[in-house]
Amino acid sequence: MPALRCVLPDMISNSYFPAIAAADLGFFKAEGLDMDVELLFPVDKSYEALRDGKADFVAGSAHATLAAFPEWQGAKLLCSLAQGMYWFLVMRTDLKAARGDVSVVKGKRIGAAPWVELGLKRLLAEAGIDIVKDKVEIAPVPGTLQAGVSFGVTAAKALEEGRIDGFWANGMGAEVAVRRGIGSIVLDVRRGDGPKVAFYYTRPVLVTTDAMIDKKPDTVAAAIRAIVKTLKALRADVSQATTVGRKRFPETEAGLIAEVVTRDLPFYDPAIDETYVARMNAFARDMGILKGDVPFERVVATRFRDVWKG
Repeated sequence: MPALRCVLPDMISNSYFPAIAAADLGFFKAEGLDMDVELLFPVDKSYEALRDGKADFVAGSAHATLAAFPEWQGAKLLCSLAQGMYWFLVMRTDLKAARGDVSVVKGKRIGAAPWVELGLKRLLAEAGIDIVKDKVEIAPVPGTLQAGVSFGVTAAKALEEGRIDGFWANGMGAEVAVRRGIGSIVLDVRRGDGPKVAFYYTRPVLVTTDAMIDKKPDTVAAAIRAIVKTLKALRADVSQATTVGRKRFPETEAGLIAEVVTRDLPFYDPAIDETYVARMNAFARDMGILKGDVPFERVVATRFRDVWKG
């Protein structure tokens, strides 16, 4: 079988870790797939590569599919890599922000990746924060738009250096900032912070094109099976995450990944249901990246639903 390419917008991270683990623990190979997993930041570039035929799959945030496939035309979600919006709001420790107190962002510089920042902007609006009147600057972290940069750990470094006051990024970036004593977690949506609906704004997913589904359904099913088996394997023995980390990550992050993934295990479910898609699309319409009320079957490759069950 020819080599396949799966791109993802963050590598030194727990965000899309099941896709990385599926490659490095041999689950793609066991399904007969020669799959390369590569970093391509930011997420809209990953989806553009999929659209342009330069990638076969994307492991990315669900809502960002719309960056290259407007109105869900031409691509579908295949399975979840985990449930729930998975980014953290982390602020400088000297600000002494209370957990859940988003007012701390007023007048501050917050680092957030393109398309990722939409989740934060919606959360702040729900909390009554007007980012213009309250002078909240939300922008990419300096230096992260370069090729090969992983956002979360770079954001933690920028926070340490005082170039930003906070960041909205993955669990690895949050873990590094907290352990170094430079940042405190203000919001963790997956674990109950913020409005409940925010859990459904987006989630990490595996995505491919309609053309791939039509022409190579067996390949697509094999990729989904590999993810499902990876999630099950990590739930059974999370120490396998360290094996992957040692191959892919710097030493510090390799030593942290199993602990970070352990906290994610309750969310390791590959299913995608109608309620989730309806709420994600409502978020997308609120943020101006979707116009219509798109049916579930146009968003999700429902023919593979049985594969989610393993």
